[in-house]
Parts: sequence; structure tokens; C-alpha cells
Amino acid sequence: MKSIEMLAERIVKDAVKNHASDIHIIPRRDDTLIQLRMANRLIPRYHLPKEDCERLISHFKFTASMDIGEKRRPQSGAFSVTVNKHNVGLRLSTLPANQKESLVIRILPQQEQIPFYKVSLFPDATMKLLALLNHAHGLILFTGPTGSGKTTTLYSLLDETSHIFNRSVITLEDPVEKENESVLQVQVNEKAGVTYSTGLKAILRHDPDIIMVGEIRDSETAKIAVRAALTGHLVLSTMHTRDAKGAIYRLLEFGVDRLEVEQTLIAVAAQRLVELECPYCQGDVCSPHCFSNSQLKRASVFELLTGNALMDVIHGQNQNSYKKLKSIISKGIALGFIKESEYKRWIIDDENT
Repeated sequence: MKSIEMLAERIVKDAVKNHASDIHIIPRRDDTLIQLRMANRLIPRYHLPKEDCERLISHFKFTASMDIGEKRRPQSGAFSVTVNKHNVGLRLSTLPANQKESLVIRILPQQEQIPFYKVSLFPDATMKLLALLNHAHGLILFTGPTGSGKTTTLYSLLDETSHIFNRSVITLEDPVEKENESVLQVQVNEKAGVTYSTGLKAILRHDPDIIMVGEIRDSETAKIAVRAALTGHLVLSTMHTRDAKGAIYRLLEFGVDRLEVEQTLIAVAAQRLVELECPYCQGDVCSPHCFSNSQLKRASVFELLTGNALMDVIHGQNQNSYKKLKSIISKGIALGFIKESEYKRWIIDDENT
């Protein structure tokens, strides 16, 4: 068992050292493949004997207080480790496969707090986001796919606003991804009865100025978040939609009244992490060595929907009165900051984009 513990420790340390965002442990017929996600690409890292797969996954599950005997249904868990004197959070997710159980580990460095002025590739977007947090009440939504940096952006902005405006901030997350002493963090625990909806109700009685909800994923949470915004709180949250206007349609699908959306929604920011042009590499493909040694490979870009343009979209009027991701990424490519391949990866060229 000691060798499996050492193997698990080596894999995690290697992933942290190479700035990987995820570890994929994949069972195969003849062996076990371990891949690291670095700069949006899965890099094969280890090939292990197939008998080590089950033992390795069982070790991670045991450490995360998961049920090691249950292999027929998906499970999730989390724990933290210390790597080179830095605390690192690990979020685990298992999935039964046709061969054996597979495992993906999301790596959440606790000390990496991005300064607010580095949140966006374009500084004007950062200043607009920070200005939005000066509102006394309302709802601000961040949209984008998993791993697009929404939570990191929220923490950077909340950390800054807690110091600038001296406001009380409470977060409700599943799980708490980054520890931050400047805000009060609440962990969702469905087994203990703390869901997004019940936790949000309790937070409202705790007199916060700003509430950050990890994700609006159902009708009840959406309605409570809107109600909190109506009663004098600034609510920030995330949703999974393709673009900024999609968040409005999603709120309406959740049963939120259009008038309430108009009264509470301040802004929607669609975020993408784009890969930057590397001054040391030629073409679109960089070597794994470059991935692991360049910490500035990616940056965020934002499609901001606010003000009159937001009202136009809510009422189904002019849908093209704001800068969309298409033009923002094109601008970055023209200036030589963003790789051309990022346009094809993030932009769907159709009449609605």
C-alpha cells in the first residue's frame, strides 16, 4: 500500500509542478493511462499496469472520505494536500466505465489569487467589472463552460471589493474552491440539509452586503437569488450558457418573471479562457515543456452585457448593441495576443453569434 501512496503523491506533485488543472486516471484493457490537462490540452503522462488502476483510485477515494466499495454509481469528494509548502485543494469525481471505474481530479491551488487588474486580457473590461460591484443591490451573472475561470474571476473581484468598499461578503459553494479570509465561505452539504436553496435562505438572515452563489442550477435557487437581489443584496453567481444573452433565457426558463429579471439583473459576463501567442514557439502546437514552464499561457476575455444593451435583450429588441465574444477575440488576434486557433475553438459563426 505504501507504494500506491507514494505513486499518488508523485502524480499530484507532478501535476501541481506542471500547472495542470486536472488529472485524468483512465482504465484501459491492457494498462492504465494517466493524463494531465495543461493549457486546454490533455497530455499523456504515465502508463501504469492495469492492476494499479483500482488500487490507485481506491486510495484517492479513501483519502477523500468516499465509499470505496461503491463502484456502480458516480461519486464526488474533496480533500487538500500540501505541495512545496502550498495548500492545494483536490476535487474528485468518479465515473463507472465499461472497463473499470475512472477518476478525474480537479486541482485548485489555494494561494493563487489573481490580482484584479490581471483578471481580463483587456483592462477596460476589468474596470467595468469592478465598477459593477459598487452597486448596492442587484444580480450579476458570469457564464461560460467548465474551467473557463468564472470562480477565479469572482474571487479576485470579491477580494478587491471587500477591501475597497469594506463590504460584508458571504459565499455559498459546492465545494469551497479557494479559501479566502476576506469573505465568509459556506460549504454546500446536501447530506446535512445545506443545499443551494436552503443555504441561501440562511445567508439572507446573516446581513451580508454581497452574496456569491457558486452556481444557479435550478428553479428554486434562481428565484431565491432574484428575491435576494430585490431585497437589497448584491448577488453574484454563475450559469452554464453559451453566451451572455443565454443567461436571460435560462432565468426565464427557470420560471423567473421577466419583470423581475428587468428589475434585478445588472449585468451578464460571458467568460472564456483563451490561449495566448507564445513568443518562443512556432505555429499552433507548443511542446509539453513549454506548457509546464509558461504560466502566462492563458488569459480571460469577457462579453459584457449591461445597461441599455441588457434591457434591449430582455425585451427582445436590438440583439447586436454590444460587443460580442466574436469581435473581442478577433481584436485579440489582430493585436497579436491570441492564437488564431482560439477563434475556431470558441466562436460558432452563424447569424446569431
